[in-house]
Amino acid sequence: MTKRHVLLLDLVDEPESIARYEAWHAAGAVPKPVVASIRAAGIAAMQIFRSGNRLVMVMDVTAAFDPTAKAHADAADLDVVAWETLMDGFQQRLPWAAAGEKWVQAGLIFDLAAQG
Repeated sequence: MTKRHVLLLDLVDEPESIARYEAWHAAGAVPKPVVASIRAAGIAAMQIFRSGNRLVMVMDVTAAFDPTAKAHADAADLDVVAWETLMDGFQQRLPWAAAGEKWVQAGLIFDLAAQG
């Protein structure tokens, strides 16, 4: 069984920057140690969608996923730190993000399954 997380973030609203960000996320472009760290954390599936400069990340995680443990592991992993530093140059925080918060969790407001 998996749980779904939906997170939001904006990109710097410059076409060239957005194109470079997308190129970094093309199939095979993300460094293998970064992909391995995602999978090792219990993230079973992850997709990022874009509309304009807004990103939506959808993650399906296993019961083993612990976001606090993932954050600590990432801070100790030089490959992940380098990746996040690179990505920070393309990203900007949402205006309502808490201090230090990068990707903001979206709240579920509608679920077709709950409608009967």
